[in-house]
Amino acid sequence: MPSLTFLGAARTVTGSKHLLDVDGQRILFDCGLFQGLKELRLRNWSPLPVPPESIDAVVLTHAHIDHTGWLPRLVAQGFKGPIHCTGGTADLCKLVLPDAAHIQEEDAKFANKRGYSKHHPALPLYTSDDAAEALSRLKPAAFGKRIAIGPGIQAEFINAGHLLGSSYVHVTRQPQQAVASTTGILFGGDLGRYGRPILPDPSPGVEVDTLLVESTYGDRLHPVEDDGEALARIVTDTFARHGKLIIPAFAIGRVEELLYWLFRLEDQKRVPVMPIYVDSPMALKGIDYYQARTGELDPGIVFVGRHLQRFTAVSSANESKALVENDIPAIVIASSGMATGGRVVHHLLAGLPDDRNTVLFVGYQSAGTRGRNLIEGAKYVRMYGQDVPVRAKIAKVNGMSSHADAAEVIKWLRTFPRAPQATYLVHGEPPAQEALKARITQELGWRVEVPAQGQQVEIPL
Repeated sequence: MPSLTFLGAARTVTGSKHLLDVDGQRILFDCGLFQGLKELRLRNWSPLPVPPESIDAVVLTHAHIDHTGWLPRLVAQGFKGPIHCTGGTADLCKLVLPDAAHIQEEDAKFANKRGYSKHHPALPLYTSDDAAEALSRLKPAAFGKRIAIGPGIQAEFINAGHLLGSSYVHVTRQPQQAVASTTGILFGGDLGRYGRPILPDPSPGVEVDTLLVESTYGDRLHPVEDDGEALARIVTDTFARHGKLIIPAFAIGRVEELLYWLFRLEDQKRVPVMPIYVDSPMALKGIDYYQARTGELDPGIVFVGRHLQRFTAVSSANESKALVENDIPAIVIASSGMATGGRVVHHLLAGLPDDRNTVLFVGYQSAGTRGRNLIEGAKYVRMYGQDVPVRAKIAKVNGMSSHADAAEVIKWLRTFPRAPQATYLVHGEPPAQEALKARITQELGWRVEVPAQGQQVEIPL
C-alpha cells in the first residue's frame, strides 16, 4: 500500500519534507532547510532514511527556504531526478538557492578563520555548484495543468495565495492507473490569507482522501486591526523620535507587501514621508519577478516597483555600509526576516543600542532565532562575538503575516467538498498544532493527526 513519511516540519515549523512511496516510486514533496534551534539545524547534516539516489522526483509547493533550502544537499548526495514546481517558484528559487549556498560557504569560511568549529576544516552544507545543479533540474509547470511526476502518477498545482508561485499540490493516479473510489492526496504547503494585497486568495480545496495542512498560527488569530493603522503608528512614533525604523523582512514576498503599505500610507498622508531603503539585492530581484508575473497577482493590483523611485535600492556592500553608518531618520528594509543573517544584522548591530530607533518584525519568528529572542524581550543579543544592548523599541505587526491563522485555515477547510479520510497537521509548533487539531475536530468533525518526525503512515492512492 502507498505510504507517506514525514521527514521534516513534523512538530516544528521548518525543514518541510514529505516522502511518498507508491508502486516502487519515491517522490519527495518539498525539500526544506531546518532553521532556528541548534538541535533542529543539526538535522540538516543528518542523512535521509532512504538513499537520495533512490528518490525519483521532487515536487515543490513554493520557494521559501524552509521548503527548498535542502535541495542542493540532496543533489550533492546523489539525487538525479527532476524537480517539479510552478514558474513563479522556479523564478524565486534562482534567487534563494544561490544565496543559501553563498551563506553556507561564508559560514564555513568564517568558522575556519575563527577556529570555532569542532570540524577541521569546517565544510559548507553545500556549495554554489550544488545549488546550480539543483536549479538545472527545475521543471516549471503552469497552475491548473496536470503533469506526470512518475509512471502513472500525476500532480496539479493550485494557487495557495502565500507567495508568488505558491501552490498546494493535488496528487492522483493517472486515469488508467486509478484505484476505484480513491481521490488522491493534497500537499498543502503554506496556506496564504484572505483579502490581502498583492496575492489572490487561496483557491478552494478539492476532494481528497489525505490532506497535509500547515498549522503555523494554529493557536492564534491575526489582529483585526488594519495593517496600515499599526504600521502608520510605528512609522509616526519613530519619526517623532528622529530614529530609524529597521524592518527585518523575508527577501521575497514580504518586502513587496511592506512597500505596498508604505506607499499607500504616504499617498493617504497617514504617515510623515521618510526615506525608504531596500537593502537586499535578493529582494530587489524578487520585485522584478513579481512585476514580470502581474497576471498571477491579485486582480486590480498594479504593483509599485523600483522604477517609480519611491525607495532607494541599496545594491552594493559599500552602499549598505554607508547606510548603516548614516544617522538620519529613515526606514530600512533588509533581510533576513528572522535576523539570523544577511545585511539586517549590521543594521541591528548599529541600531539596537539607540533608543530613538525601532526594530519592527512583520513575520513569524522561529524558536531559537535572534528575531524570536528580541520579540520575547531580550535585553542583549549576541552578534559577531559581542553582547549588544537592546535599547531600541521592539515592535511586531502580526497581521502582515502571509500564513493563515486558525480561523483562516478553518475557512479554507470548509471549501473542501467532503472531509478527507485523514488530515495531518504539519509546519507548526506543538501548542499551535494541538490547538488547531482541537478546533478542527470540534468544528468540522474531521479525523486529525499530528505526525512525529520520521513517522510513516499508509495512505489510499
